[in-house]
Amino acid sequence: MPPAGILPLQPAGQVDPQPGVEGMFHQILQAVQQSHVEIADLRQECTELRLANASLERQVRDGLHYNFHVSRNATPGFITPAPPSPQLRAAMLSPFLSHNLPNLGSLVPPESPYRPSRLGDNAPIAFPFGTRDIPGFYVVIPAGGAGTRLWPLSREDHPKFLLDLTLKGRSLIQATWDRLLPLSSASRTTVVAGPGHIKAIHEQLPDLLMHNLICEPGPKDSMAAIGLAAAILAVRDPNAVIGSFAADHMISGDDAFLSAVAEAVEVARKDYLVTIGIAPSHPSTGFGYVRLGEKLEMKEAPNARLVSSFKEKPDARTAASYIATGIYRWNAGMFVTKATFLLELLKEYKPDLYDGLQKIAAVWDDEPARHAVLNDVWPGLEKIPIDNAVAEPAAAEGRVAVVPATFGWDDVGDFSSLADLLPAEANQPRILGDNHLVVTEQVAGGIVVPGSGRLIACLGVDDLVIVDMPDTLLVTTRARSQEVKRLVKKARDAGWKHLL
Repeated sequence: MPPAGILPLQPAGQVDPQPGVEGMFHQILQAVQQSHVEIADLRQECTELRLANASLERQVRDGLHYNFHVSRNATPGFITPAPPSPQLRAAMLSPFLSHNLPNLGSLVPPESPYRPSRLGDNAPIAFPFGTRDIPGFYVVIPAGGAGTRLWPLSREDHPKFLLDLTLKGRSLIQATWDRLLPLSSASRTTVVAGPGHIKAIHEQLPDLLMHNLICEPGPKDSMAAIGLAAAILAVRDPNAVIGSFAADHMISGDDAFLSAVAEAVEVARKDYLVTIGIAPSHPSTGFGYVRLGEKLEMKEAPNARLVSSFKEKPDARTAASYIATGIYRWNAGMFVTKATFLLELLKEYKPDLYDGLQKIAAVWDDEPARHAVLNDVWPGLEKIPIDNAVAEPAAAEGRVAVVPATFGWDDVGDFSSLADLLPAEANQPRILGDNHLVVTEQVAGGIVVPGSGRLIACLGVDDLVIVDMPDTLLVTTRARSQEVKRLVKKARDAGWKHLL
């Protein structure tokens, strides 16, 4: 029997015996009922098509990532080998051991040929100089961080630059050291870090000379750290050209990197503060931007331009408009200049900061005097980034240049960014560690860190961030991974400082 209120369907070919208005009424109801049935079928088909289409889009998107190695912050030339996840089994121990964390494993991927982009008018395809050592060039590596953006994987006493985030067996600071060493040698490579990280840095960089490991008493942002190194190096070598490169950034394409730095050094010798601009792959709201100005027309640096202006982190619409013009580059915070020229800019724009750093540098080699002056001067120094202190005002006066880069770069600023740098099978989450500890069913995207050694099982959840450490579990989404440091603040306020 049909449900109450619904008339039985008339068999096909059978004529309704009821004449007149009543028969017509039954036929209309029958047609309406049939329409309802067909509409329900269509709705079901549409739902199934939408689900299938969404699944196909994810597979295509992840498939493109897998096949062509395109990461979120990838620039042309950023080649990240992406073997299937079974190859992620540990080949060697990672530098997590000093953090008392389980071995997350590491990967030594097959070599991938570097493919330079055509960013610059004179984009180099190979390092154009006979030797990679640049006489008179000193590398400065600021190594700071509170360990908040990748918490609980990173901590205050073990920030991300001390971690092996690429599964290659080397931490980020070790990779930075390896990359820059050919340019300056160990004798001309300096690291600036806080007292809580000195021991770990010395353990990870045993070839770093102790007099080149500069300890700043407390965090004062990049201007004080780089300025202190410049002041000390200017005393040691008045003709020193310094290059500042963060300890926790990832770079690929060594030839293009070396070429960009070599050009920057040539421009810096002519009294410019030089930055290196990264070709943006998408309208990021997480980076500052550099607006390219006129060409400098230097034979030794054919790609170099003046910096028209620096731009703070924009909103999405503004970032998209920057990309559309083709004359903006990401500001990666890399600066090359004469040590004495940087101090001249600092004296002009931030005289109090200049005076304080000069007092410290004058007594640096006298350890008792150094500690006394540091204790007296350092707390009163202004906390300010190098961009705001000297780069922006100097750019307005035509004293800052930029070398557009043709290498790949990523600052690994959150778990979403980290996920894009890890290999994975198509339509699967990225795994930082032992992939045998992660079991998934109908899960796409996201990143899982099985750091506690226990099994993590996920069913029907997409784009999650799961960081399972022995003492802490973090669960969020990739879309909100930049907000992790807010969670760290709440945990601190709630009395969990010992876990931070």
